Order: sequence, then C-alpha cells, then structure tokens
Amino acid sequence: MEFLEPPFMQRALLAAVLVGVIAPSVGIYLVQRRQALMGDGIGHIAMTGVGLGFLLSTSPVWMATAVAVAGAVVMELIRWYGRTRGDIALAMLFYGGMAGGVLLINLSDTGSNANLTSYLFGSLSTVSSEDITSICVLAAFVLLVTLGLRRQLFAVSQDEEFARVTGLPVRALNLLVAVTAAVTVTVAMRVVGLLLVSALMVVPVAAAQQISRSFRVTFVLSVVIGTAVTLAGTVTSYYQDVPPGATIVLLAIAVFVALTLLAAPLARSRARRSEAAFEECTLEVPATRPAPDELRV
Repeated sequence: MEFLEPPFMQRALLAAVLVGVIAPSVGIYLVQRRQALMGDGIGHIAMTGVGLGFLLSTSPVWMATAVAVAGAVVMELIRWYGRTRGDIALAMLFYGGMAGGVLLINLSDTGSNANLTSYLFGSLSTVSSEDITSICVLAAFVLLVTLGLRRQLFAVSQDEEFARVTGLPVRALNLLVAVTAAVTVTVAMRVVGLLLVSALMVVPVAAAQQISRSFRVTFVLSVVIGTAVTLAGTVTSYYQDVPPGATIVLLAIAVFVALTLLAAPLARSRARRSEAAFEECTLEVPATRPAPDELRV
C-alpha cells in the first residue's frame, strides 16, 4: 500500500473515485438520449475556460465550468431551434472552443503547452488541494441531480413526447442534463483529460448494458465499472509511469470487450432457463380432459 503514502496520490485517488462515480451517472442519460458524443463537444468548449483561467489568473477549473455550462446551454438551444444548420453551428462552436483555449493559454503569462497537455489528457499527479475542493463541490451537485431526479430524467431520456404529455418540464430537464454533463466534464478533466472524458461517461454504461436489462441495474453496474477502472488506472499509472487518463480509458474498453464476450453465453443461458420454465408449466396442465360420465361403460 505504498501508493497511499504520497499526498499527491491521496488527492489523485480521491479525484479518481469521484470521477468514476459521477461520469457514468451522467453518461447513462446521454446514452439513452443518443447523445454519447456530447461530452466530447463540451470538452472542446471547456478549453476556452481553461485558457481564460490562466489568462485572468483565476481557477481554471471554475472558469472552465462557467464556460462549459454556457456552451452546454447554447448546444441545447441549437438542438431546439437549429433544425437545418444545427450541425454546422455545433461544429463551429466545438472547434472555436478548442482554438480559443489554445490561443488564450499561450497569451497568458503563467500558461504553457505543458499546462495545455495536462488538461487535454489529464494529470492526476498535479491535482492540488484547491482542485479537490472544486471537484468535491461539483461532484456533489452532479450526484444531487442524477440521483434526486432520476425518475424524471429517465422519462425524458426515453420518450420526450410522453414525458411532455405527463406534465414534465421537458425543456428544463433537457437543459439540466446538458448543464450537469458540462459540470462532469470539468470535474473529470484533471483525471482523464478533456479529450478522453467522453469515453469515461459512455464506455462504462455501454459495458453495463451488455449484461443488464434494467435501468437501475445498468446505473449501479456502470458506476461500479467506472470507479473500478479509475482506481485501477490511477494505481497502474503510479507503478508503471504511464498516462493515467489513457490507462483508465483503455481499461474501460477492456471491460466492455470482456462483458460483450460474456453477454452471448449469458443470453443463451437465460433462453434455456426460460424454455425449461415454459415446458415445466406446460407439463403441469392436463393433456386430455376426462370423459363425461354418460360415456363411461
């Protein structure tokens, strides 16, 4: 347990656990809404916030959160009203966010390409006490939304029209999902980086769906997978001196492949059990009816 002794590893493991819990918690709603790449787009926009943080000598995490939330709101507005050229507007928003971040971080006195790389691909060894405070506050908000409003968010993610008929504020809930995704991206950027955060939001959910058939089980299992791969990736990066973000994502993909291979035998086993249960019920029903009394000799 020597990896628990250095203070930077204690901070890194705490950040990894929080990210491993909240990323799939938000990602499950994005997967249900078929917006698996939304986190990737928000990550591009958040780069402008990181650059502004260095340029204005403020916290890059909080500045990235503000910019990412604003970008998420704009993305939802484009989705609502930009029916014809919405994809072009989103592309310009994403590319502009990345370009703005690169420009601003190089204009600042304290920023450098090394700082840029740590935010693009993650750098757990540089997580500070101030970062941990920010991550804890933002993670608490994400969990409050994803757990407290899980029924409403699930209904909107499954069928917006049905949710609207039942009286749910669909647009407000969609906007809340986008804002929560933006907060999750900024929380996770210190662990896996802005370019890889979308994978941690989506891959554990996709892996859990291979062996689960209910939303509740998928939710719990995806959180377990997310937490396990972030912890394993962090410890591996300490001993093997490999990038933590890339290691975490590759471990998540490995879990997805393993569960995909396991899904086919499980499906066959379930089918055999269902068939056996059906046959057992059939045998309990009398095959013929007894003859009437008047026909008996």
